[in-house]
Order: sequence, then structure tokens, then C-alpha cells
Amino acid sequence: MSFNIVLHQPEIPANTGNIGRTCVATGTSLHLIEPLGFRLDERSIKRAGMDYWDKIDLHRYINYDEFVVANPGARIWYATTKAHKCYSDVQFLDGDYIMFGKESAGIPEEILVDNEEFCIRIPMLDDIRSLNLSNSAAIVLYEALRQTEFQSMEKTGHLHRLNWKDA
Repeated sequence: MSFNIVLHQPEIPANTGNIGRTCVATGTSLHLIEPLGFRLDERSIKRAGMDYWDKIDLHRYINYDEFVVANPGARIWYATTKAHKCYSDVQFLDGDYIMFGKESAGIPEEILVDNEEFCIRIPMLDDIRSLNLSNSAAIVLYEALRQTEFQSMEKTGHLHRLNWKDA
């Protein structure tokens, strides 16, 4: 099993491409809830995801209701600047879903109030509205991966031409 990143109505193709690349690198599934602010075949999304876009475990949904029906029993964390809990104060479990909202407005408040106990935030200074979407997804996803000890991920890096002395 692995984690799931959910983007609710993403608007900027480069953010989605960057998140897609992070998903491929971590074995994470990417779920996109429409409407999207771009077409998935645009050059910019493929450029941001580089040559990894065809390796993404991608799921698309017409709307939030279809997403919920298609993933019964899913434990969903809702990332929002409006939450009471910090993302590092919750216990992520393998298979969890982490949802992020569109760049201009976040996750609709109607969804947030129905799921208050699963709303999480990334701390930041008061005068900053929000972090970049792809940065936010990476921050929270890597905390979830850290908590689950980076299951199935390579734990040691390798040099291209030389070898580490301790290897």
C-alpha cells in the first residue's frame, strides 16, 4: 500500500506536474478532482512532471462526491491554512489520502466543516496567505512517509561514477 495525494480542482499545470513527479518518486497515487484549470495533455504539465508523467498512478473524478463514492472508507486528511491541527501532530497511516485545494481558494469550506477533525495545516507566519501547492504537498507527504519509516523506498543514495567509502 502507499499514500494518496488528492488535488481538488487544481488550476496551475506546473504545480500538478511537480506533484505528479513527487508521487512517482514516492510510489504515491495521484487523484484529481475536476474541474481542472488545464488539460492533462498540456506541455507545461508534462514538462513539470518531466518524463515521469506516464508512470503516475492517476485517478480522475468528475467531482468530490464521485471521489468519496469511489474510495469508500478512505481516511482523508484535508490540508488547509484554516485548520487547528498541525500536520506534524497527527499520526499518518499507510494508505491515507491527503487532499489539497485549488491554488486560488483551497478546499471548499463546506467540505472542511464536515471533516474538521481531519483538517491539518502547515504553520507559517500570519501575513502569508499560503505556500505553493506543490511545496505543501511535498512537505505533508514526506512527513507521512517519515512516520511510516519510508516503507519500500531506497534509504541510501548512490554516486554516479564513484563509490562511497563505507559502501
